[in-house]
Amino acid sequence: MSLTPEKIQVAPAAAPRSERFWPEGWWRLMERRIGIIPLPVYVLLVAITVYFTAVGKLPADISMTMGVMALFGFTCGELGKHLPVLRHLGAAAIFATFIPSFLVYRGWLPPDVVRNVTDFTKSTNFLYLFIAAIIVGSIFGMDRRVLIRGFLKIFVPMAAGSVLAALVGTLVGAGLGLGVRHTFFFIIVPVMAGGVGEGAIPLSTGYAQILHGGQSSLFAQVLPPVMFGSLTAILFSGLLNFVGKKFPHLTGEGRLQPGEADDMGPLQGAMSEHIDVGHVAAAGITALSLYLVGLVSFRALGWPAAVVMLFLAVAIKLARAVSPPLQEGAYFVYRFFATAVTYPLLFAIGVALTPWDKLMEAFALRNLITIAATVATMTATGFFVGRWIKLYPIDMAIVNSCRCGQGGTGDVAILTASDRMQLMPFAQVATRIGGGITVILGLLAYARWH
Repeated sequence: MSLTPEKIQVAPAAAPRSERFWPEGWWRLMERRIGIIPLPVYVLLVAITVYFTAVGKLPADISMTMGVMALFGFTCGELGKHLPVLRHLGAAAIFATFIPSFLVYRGWLPPDVVRNVTDFTKSTNFLYLFIAAIIVGSIFGMDRRVLIRGFLKIFVPMAAGSVLAALVGTLVGAGLGLGVRHTFFFIIVPVMAGGVGEGAIPLSTGYAQILHGGQSSLFAQVLPPVMFGSLTAILFSGLLNFVGKKFPHLTGEGRLQPGEADDMGPLQGAMSEHIDVGHVAAAGITALSLYLVGLVSFRALGWPAAVVMLFLAVAIKLARAVSPPLQEGAYFVYRFFATAVTYPLLFAIGVALTPWDKLMEAFALRNLITIAATVATMTATGFFVGRWIKLYPIDMAIVNSCRCGQGGTGDVAILTASDRMQLMPFAQVATRIGGGITVILGLLAYARWH
């Protein structure tokens, strides 16, 4: 039967469904987030924090402290992420670390918040739990075939960068009138010493013993270069990330070697469909146990706990002692900490471990130029030497920049600014081993020179 135009009937258009606020509209509101915090939950956290600070009874328990850290950390990070131009240079990590430091210095953060966050950060060593999760998770997800080659190769650009950075930095400082001795021992060596706890403190203690003087005044001299060197490294790493977006052939986006694969690649699809909570928990306790072994070695032998944990994780991975389900769990732990914990941790670092006044002491123009020249040389050497030995130059340059970071806290900020948290194992080698060698050689040279 043929259909004539008269017989064709067009169904009336369906009336648009009225938009309901509950639950669809509410669900959309819950999907709008500040960092990872749903907007309604963010407003709730603000209200709770304001209430407790207003009545002067902010609870000191872990739940309240973690809520406050998340609230302020993701707020600062979001501010940095929305700045034109600067957001490409690591502004989110810089804001999350240094805005809290400035607020503490000015007295604009409630004293209860400062006290709770500082006590929590220093008493729990939460930073090392984060580093353990990131290191073990990223190593277990690496390709075994290239893992050991990557660790061996990074020592070449790292050593070359250390020598050239020391030479260039000393020449620049001396040329600006700071003097060779002062520039090398009180600017260059602190910048490359591996942070505060592993660098500035033992360095200043050693100087004090050599000089038979007080450690506190010497610590006040070596701390500002450590702080500003770390800030400069964060800026350079953010800039390198921006360059990598423009020239993708120069970067592995968190991988050091061309052809390097990620063992977790085939598992990611399965992970999105099914995540075994038991495997995640098993991976978490494995990472924690490896760190505790490192802690035992530190107490018994004086070896850095993070370095021992790192090499144990590498040995376990190379020996195929990690089952695929445990690798899957470790990868999930790594992703969780990188996504959910980074900015709260950076806020805690800013409040408890980054004194603003010490950072400002480095802001004499001659010091700034000398420190910037040192970090730039270290980073550029990583780029060019890394390219020469067939590593991705941008990723190797970022690892080299960690030599000038504020220890573990600097590694977190530098790798966050460059969006390359997968490089944490290599950054820890650069910071811990490179920093330790710098402190030892610096003290030997200072004793001889003095």
